[in-house]
Amino acid sequence: MDEEKIWSEIGSDGFERITAAFYQGVRRDSLLGPMYPADDWEGAEHRLALFLKFRFGQDQTYLEERGHPRLRMRHMPFQIGEAERDRWLDLMASALESENVAPDTREAMMTFFSGVADFMRNR
Repeated sequence: MDEEKIWSEIGSDGFERITAAFYQGVRRDSLLGPMYPADDWEGAEHRLALFLKFRFGQDQTYLEERGHPRLRMRHMPFQIGEAERDRWLDLMASALESENVAPDTREAMMTFFSGVADFMRNR
């Protein structure tokens, strides 16, 4: 995966829009929506956007605000099985499509997201 290419194509603003589109889908989703605290949608969106900018753009703000990602530990309180993983991936794919991410970039990102989403499974 060529993170530099992904970052140059999408950039900081693009990752903000992708994250916003993703969370629009999550808010309406009957499986994933209830997993999120109703009073922290903006916080969840902010953290994901920062994580994506860190991962693909080496923006250090996520580390400064949150420290090491520790994704599995942070998601342990939530029951994440195959259905949750698959829905998360579907919503992320839709968000990438809504932003018109180039097919090769979308494929590389979805490969990354698939690995992370599978790693998050705890059920």
